[in-house]
Amino acid sequence: MKTKKTIGRTDKVDLPDLGILETNAKIDTGAYTSSIHCKKIMVTDGVLSFQLPTKVDGKSLVKKFQTREYYQKSIKSSNGEAQKRYIIKTHIVLFGKSYLAEFSLSDRSQMKNPILLGRKLLKDRFLVDVSKKNLSHDLKKTSS
Repeated sequence: MKTKKTIGRTDKVDLPDLGILETNAKIDTGAYTSSIHCKKIMVTDGVLSFQLPTKVDGKSLVKKFQTREYYQKSIKSSNGEAQKRYIIKTHIVLFGKSYLAEFSLSDRSQMKNPILLGRKLLKDRFLVDVSKKNLSHDLKKTSS
């Protein structure tokens, strides 16, 4: 049996494929699919394009991305309404290990954390201790 890592209620995560480092993520066992905050999400001629608002060295930036590798699925939002969302796959680094994960693209500007990590990513890998936070990020700081 594989040992599960303990993750707290929030953490700072890296999405290296998207050039995003140390971004706040909420751990949400109520959500099935992980989600990332995006703007201007659209499909033109089979190409999904979206913008990721991010901060680099304290400065706000908008990174633009395009991909043909995506699909669409119906997801229940936090208010219980089903929405059609685009899903992409990208790597996330937690506790020094890279995982390929699916993220729905959504406007999370009204949410405290731009990334939400759901059960599909957490299952069979992590135990959630809501009394803790930034366990992966703290490990990263001590190993560098």
